[in-house]
Amino acid sequence: MVERVTVTDEAYALIHTLKAIHGPLMFHQSGGCCDGSSPMCYPRGELHTGDSDILLGEIAGTQFYIAKDQYEYWKHTQLIIDAVDGRGGMFSLEGPEGKRFLTRSRVFTEEEKAMLTENG
Repeated sequence: MVERVTVTDEAYALIHTLKAIHGPLMFHQSGGCCDGSSPMCYPRGELHTGDSDILLGEIAGTQFYIAKDQYEYWKHTQLIIDAVDGRGGMFSLEGPEGKRFLTRSRVFTEEEKAMLTENG
């Protein structure tokens, strides 16, 4: 099974810390102006998703959405959500923790692309 979005150990730990503080979470990857292309973490349901968003997958049991226009740019890659030291997005929950989520990516292999096409 090929995942379109995955998570590093560092991000996994930070997600669980945030869940303990805030309860269930959700992520949204946009190309927004305020926080660039950082993945944003919210309490689940705080950001209303709609027809312009795609549920890309789950990381650490947390739904990860991406804006359709961003998906068109990134659809050939696997998104790898990491956590690094620094200030998070101004609207994202990790800011006070001294960490920020960061999206890394790698291009799918031809074999992975074929598997994704087969599985929808």
